[in-house]
Amino acid sequence: MKVRKAIIPAAGLGTRVLPASKAVPKEMLNIVDKPAIQYIVEEAVAAGIEEILIITNRGKGAIEDHFDHAFELETQLAKQPSKADILEQVMNASTIPANIYFLRQKITKGLGHAILCAKNWVGDEPFAVLYGDDVILNDDPVTAQLCRVAEEYGHGVIGVKEVARKDVPKYCSVENTPERDNIMRVTSIVEKPEPGTFNSCYSILGRVVLPPEIFAMLEEGVANTPVGEEYYLTDAMSDLGAAGKLMAVDFVGTRYDMGNKLGILQANCEVALNHPEIGADAREMIKALAATL
Repeated sequence: MKVRKAIIPAAGLGTRVLPASKAVPKEMLNIVDKPAIQYIVEEAVAAGIEEILIITNRGKGAIEDHFDHAFELETQLAKQPSKADILEQVMNASTIPANIYFLRQKITKGLGHAILCAKNWVGDEPFAVLYGDDVILNDDPVTAQLCRVAEEYGHGVIGVKEVARKDVPKYCSVENTPERDNIMRVTSIVEKPEPGTFNSCYSILGRVVLPPEIFAMLEEGVANTPVGEEYYLTDAMSDLGAAGKLMAVDFVGTRYDMGNKLGILQANCEVALNHPEIGADAREMIKALAATL
């Protein structure tokens, strides 16, 4: 079945990038001249997604405003022919060729709970999840790479990369067996494993496609999670793997961790180098800076 729907969890508090995220949602922090979440939405659309649900919480209204029309601004820009390019860039966010919906996660119970909040919206069809912290750039969208495998095998699919062994405890360890090329079969997933307790250095980095049956697993997991603790989406995905219903793709793309201060800096530097307006100047600036190190 074709993957038509995508969820973007964007309810996190952004504690790793404070104080920048105190009053501005971390998903609205920019990469040069676009907020991170616009890159994520554009990836979903480029992958053929038709319906997008962004899960937010209190204080994230700026995300909704960004994807709406700003009539006063647009009207003023339209009166100035010299700013036609700027008007087009502003309009790109409000004319995304997909339906965008918003849902609040009113209680912070982890990513598993956030996805469960979308159960009625998803219905009985597969769906993609694009993590709000992760911007991944590639001409062939990573979401599209995963959707093709999901449609071929009829299973859930996770996007993975090998990370440094010391970094695996920050993410998860995906135990797998090779299938073909860059495709693997997942047997289990351990969230934030203790050092020395894992074999695989493959970790999930921001993109997954899931079957609707995941919701029954999420309901059970959330119901059995002690008060005050979070339920990890990876726990339910691990159950899918144990049942032989989860694939992994070592995806092709450059990933930026926008929940991390260094990741934000890296994204801005690298994207600036290829920006049509400031690319040349950015290159000279970085060369000059590097010469002083």
